[in-house]
Amino acid sequence: MTGGPEDVSDWCYQSQFSCNAQCIIPSEWSKISAKCAEKKQSPINIVTRKTVTDSKLTSFTFENYDTFNTATIKNNGHTVQVDLPSNITIGGGRLEGRYKALQLHLHWGTDAGPGSEHTIDGEQYPMELHIVHMKRNYTDLTQALNDPTGVAVLGFMYEEAAQENTRYRPLIEALLRVQDKGTDSTINLMLSDLIPTKASMVNYFRYEGSLTTPTCDQTVIWTLFEKTIPLSKAQLSAFSQKLFFKPNKTMRGTFRPVQPLHGRIVYRSGSSVTFASTTVLSVSVICALGLSSWLH
Repeated sequence: MTGGPEDVSDWCYQSQFSCNAQCIIPSEWSKISAKCAEKKQSPINIVTRKTVTDSKLTSFTFENYDTFNTATIKNNGHTVQVDLPSNITIGGGRLEGRYKALQLHLHWGTDAGPGSEHTIDGEQYPMELHIVHMKRNYTDLTQALNDPTGVAVLGFMYEEAAQENTRYRPLIEALLRVQDKGTDSTINLMLSDLIPTKASMVNYFRYEGSLTTPTCDQTVIWTLFEKTIPLSKAQLSAFSQKLFFKPNKTMRGTFRPVQPLHGRIVYRSGSSVTFASTTVLSVSVICALGLSSWLH
């Protein structure tokens, strides 16, 4: 997850390192921020059979997720990021009050190959969406990162589908306008178009973790939803084909490897079933009915 408060521009993903272009890879991020070596780091591998049910992990409430907003989309050199208006908020889900949106960004692999940051029972999905929020009373991320529960991130996994997800057309078309590092553009989007329906978002995992990029601050309440988002192979591949770290260096492999759990407990919402079962079911439904069942 990008968005740390310090300028640590010399860090990189493993995919960016070469003999001719050396940079600080994930295994050495602690050299630029000691927090990256602490014991509540993200992402993690979630072992579903070891998760603990928490009946207090209730449904979320979403404010202005279903309204159209004009937002800035940019290539920040590590991912594609969309800055979100602060009138978008979440609550419920055993969060401490309401959290306002900051930005969303994604992590992916190469041409629809493995690319998610979190893994479920060892499975790495093609891509992962992070919608970043902070407590509503803070004015900037630096303040929120001083609060152990100052940041709340909603995470979603993607699955390859046979059909195009038409709701993603505006986002994927916008990639061509921000291909190079430092470029930005505007995009009109409604967050509810990018995620599953509210009714299908009652099953999720919860744990305490960190930013997944330097400075790796351990002040993030992570929520990872079981319901996956379907995109076609071409849509998934667009991110690693159309975006660039720098000239002639396509942006791919934008994920931090999973980190040790160090005894942390991963909780699941009360009505949750295993992620694997949900994935098999969702893929079966998509294959049988097409995307219309997900989009309505």
